[in-house]
This record gives sequence, C-alpha cells and structure tokens, in this order.
Amino acid sequence: MSWARPLVATRASLRAPVRMAGRKAINKEAEDGSAGLRQLIGLKGAAKADTDVPFNWKIRLQLMKPATWIPLIWGVACGAAASGNYHAVWNLFGDAPTTDSWGEVGTDTIKAVGAMMLSGPILCGFTQTINDWYDRDLDAINEPYRPIPSGAISESEVFQQIYGLLFGGIGLAIGLDKWAMHDFPSITLVAAIGIILAYTYSAPPFKLKANGWTGTFALGSSYIALPWWCGHCMFNAETLTSQEVVLTILYSIAGLGIAIVNDFKSVEGDRQLGMNSLPVAFGIDTAKWICVGAIDLTQLGVATYLYSIGETRYALILLALILPQMFSQVTFVQDPVENDVKYQAAAQPFLVFGILTTAIASATTPSESREMISEEFQVGTSWRAPQTRVANNTLESQAYASVSAQLALSPAL
Repeated sequence: MSWARPLVATRASLRAPVRMAGRKAINKEAEDGSAGLRQLIGLKGAAKADTDVPFNWKIRLQLMKPATWIPLIWGVACGAAASGNYHAVWNLFGDAPTTDSWGEVGTDTIKAVGAMMLSGPILCGFTQTINDWYDRDLDAINEPYRPIPSGAISESEVFQQIYGLLFGGIGLAIGLDKWAMHDFPSITLVAAIGIILAYTYSAPPFKLKANGWTGTFALGSSYIALPWWCGHCMFNAETLTSQEVVLTILYSIAGLGIAIVNDFKSVEGDRQLGMNSLPVAFGIDTAKWICVGAIDLTQLGVATYLYSIGETRYALILLALILPQMFSQVTFVQDPVENDVKYQAAAQPFLVFGILTTAIASATTPSESREMISEEFQVGTSWRAPQTRVANNTLESQAYASVSAQLALSPAL
C-alpha cells in the first residue's frame, strides 16, 4: 500500500477484518473494568471503539498509543540531565547549585516540555499511527479491536493524522533548533532520523520489523538513543560526545530486548503473515533467552565501563538496579507469552532509572565539556580517560540539580 493511494475508504469498508477475527475483538483483559482507559492510552484489551465524540478524538488518541510516549519523555529528561545545563531553583540533594532566576528556570522547563512533546506525542504518535496503518491485517488477527481493523476510523482520517504529525514534528524541530540558537540543526537531524526509521520500520518495501534483528534494534534506538540526543541537544548540543552516543546505542541493545518482550504477544499473527520476528524465527524458548541476555548483558557492560573510568558509585547503583530485573526474569522465562505484561511492569522502572544513572554519570558542565573536547582532539581519541575527567563537587552537583529538575517536569515521569 503506497502513501499515494487515494484516500477514499470509509469506516465501514475497514470493518471486514474484524468479522474474520470473530469474538477476539474484546479479550479477557477488558473485563477488569479498565477497558475504557485501555482504549484511550492504546493498550491491549481495549473497549469497543467510541466514535460518538467530536473529531473522533478518542480513536485518534488511541491510534497514537499515549502509553508508549513515557519512555521517550524519560529519554529526553535523561539527555537534558546529561547535558549538565538544565537550571533548577531547588533540589533534593543538598549542595547542588541552584539559580535565583525563575525566568531562566521557566525557560528551561518550556524547552524541556517542547523537546518532550516532539519526541513523545508528535513523533512517537506519528510512528504508532503509521505502524498501525501498515499492521492493519496483523492487528485484525492479534488485536482486532484496534481503531483501523475495527473500522472506527477511516483511511482519510488516518492519513490526515499521519501527515499532520509528520509536518508538525518537522516544524517543531526547526523551531527548537532556532530557539537553542544552533548553527547546525541538530534537533531537526535527530527528528529526521526518527521519521526515516518510523517509515522504514513499518512500510514496504523496507519493513524492518519483518526482520527480527533489524526491526527490534531500530525500535530500541528510537525509544532510547534518539530522545536522549534530542534532550541533550536542546540544552547543550556542543557537549554531545561520541562516548555518550556509544552509551546510548548500547542501551538501544537493551531496548532490543524490550522490543522482543512485545513480540511474544504477536507470535500467532506474525507467523500467519510471514513476519520474521525473533520469537517466530528462533522459537519462543530461544527468543526468551536472547531477550533477557540483551537486556542484562548490555547493562552489565555499561556498569563495567562506568567502573573502568572511575565512576564506581554510579556503577554500583546501576548494578543494584539490574538485580531486580534479573529477579523478575525468573518468572518471565517460565512463560513469556503469559507473563510479558507483568515482567514489563515489574522490571522496566529499574531499567529506566538505570538509564538515568548513566546520564548522571556522563553529565558535564559546559566549560568542563569544552576543555574535555579540546583534550580529546589533542590525544586523538573521543573517549575520556579517567585522569582527564574532572570529578569535583561542582560537576556532581550540577548533575544532581539536572536530575531533580527532570523529575519535576512531568507527572508521566
């Protein structure tokens, strides 16, 4: 299906797949009283589509899956913390420096919210909408109550939403670059990478998701590396070093593991439609070990690296956050299809706080960053040796101030 196809389908014409799906349109998870909330935030087990509202807004929101925005919003917060340039009035960590300028704090807060809106509701919403369009046949098997296979939204409405979010995201990214006074449009570049990944992940002829390895890594990097880079660039693009890029790409491998968790629930539909997800390609028993291995080994590798550069405190904190995830995996590997949601609820909070711990460990103040970059070029390497890192109270305090500010930014965090 090409984007150029005339937008003439009606809601009624999209209901056929549901007839094939039979009584699976509302599954048992919708019987616990949460079906209405599940519909709004785009979770499995949603209630019957509610189309009797102005502009069909409930269905449009469901199509954007708000539940999936939170990791990207968190990623922006981590990037802002890593920049070492987010200003706060108060903090929870005692000696961290603060500013008396409410104007400066307000400006930084609005900047952060702008970057979060770009990464979460707009571009993640774009990604989810385009993915649902190209997955409509698959959803007719796995989740027939979704907006498109249920016929709750027409083809023309879907494409209005896709193009609106696409051009809205590009416009906001350009505006944020201008606000940050970037000579090079770094935020627009990050947004463009995300848009390209979103399209190639879902749409033929690329359809990265049809290949388990490329699809899951593309998904992991979109949820971890890209929003981190966006948040960092919003506050200090000059200090986004190759070390930080590598760390976020490593965490994207952990994101690959999380993406595999999401694939277990779709094994039946993936197999019928020839989608070569890792659970289909390797079988559930092998895929579950690939999943937990990607999550655990990546984080252990990051903790080892932090220890090797003298960040012992943060390495130990990260290790402490990895252990509960491993404990949750004991139940998960017994039945990954049945326990996928329980595992995510129990383990992911520790994963995301581990990402934040890494962001704090890599945080630098602007002046220190410029000195560090100069030294890197002199020694011919982009990696920071332990002896070149300035580990003083000002550096650590700036990082803690950044984190405390991020935690106050959004209720979603």
